[in-house]
Amino acid sequence: MDELLVYLARQLVDHPDEVRVERSEREDGTLVLSLVVADDDRGKVIGKQGRIARALRTVVKAAAVRERRRVYVEIA
Repeated sequence: MDELLVYLARQLVDHPDEVRVERSEREDGTLVLSLVVADDDRGKVIGKQGRIARALRTVVKAAAVRERRRVYVEIA
């Protein structure tokens, strides 16, 4: 799922080398993926009214279902 999120984000930004994902896990077992991009690219990843961010979360959650994991994507 990390690779999927990085791949999708790199297609959207001007500085693809600065895209990275930080993983952590909550106490309830939810995997938290924090997408870190350059300051200039943050708006491109979020999109108008959060549409792109919502789409990224949907795609990653669909991939998580295959692994039977609960995932939350945040944009740092």
